[in-house]
Amino acid sequence: MDDSLLPVVYLSVLLVLLAGSGFILFRQILKTRRVETALNRLQEKLSKESGMSQDYYELGTIYLDKKLYSQSISQFQKALKAKDLEGAENVALLYNALGFAHAAQEQFDLAIRQYKEALDRQPGYVTAMNNLGFAYEKKQLINQALEIYEQVLVIEPKNGAALRRAESLRKRLVPST
Repeated sequence: MDDSLLPVVYLSVLLVLLAGSGFILFRQILKTRRVETALNRLQEKLSKESGMSQDYYELGTIYLDKKLYSQSISQFQKALKAKDLEGAENVALLYNALGFAHAAQEQFDLAIRQYKEALDRQPGYVTAMNNLGFAYEKKQLINQALEIYEQVLVIEPKNGAALRRAESLRKRLVPST
């Protein structure tokens, strides 16, 4: 390679890296702005009037993303009490989200109760089952966790999370020789 082309190559690579970084930064700014706009809109709407379950759920998920777990729990509970809430799937989704918020605060007994409620409303809800298995693991209830993950694998044999966790738990249960 000619030595006179070397600075051009370096500058080109630098320019591509800067353009890529600028693009990623721009996307992140747009995403953050979109979330903050939704947050402000929902907070304003719900401070003026009683909202629908969808509004409370959406606000709760924003709080979850921001790691404001107690606020998200409050919003999910309001969503469960909303008069427009219909369908076992929607109720199960809310209980699962509520369980997730409790688990994030390391309140695993409450999380387990919420995940079980979600499964009562929608048996075979794989996400809630995986979350329940995780909560059992955190409570050191290895046999129950393994049982839940194996139930997930009956429903979804290629579920990556359940495959990994079940394999890990089986290794922990088998005495090493």
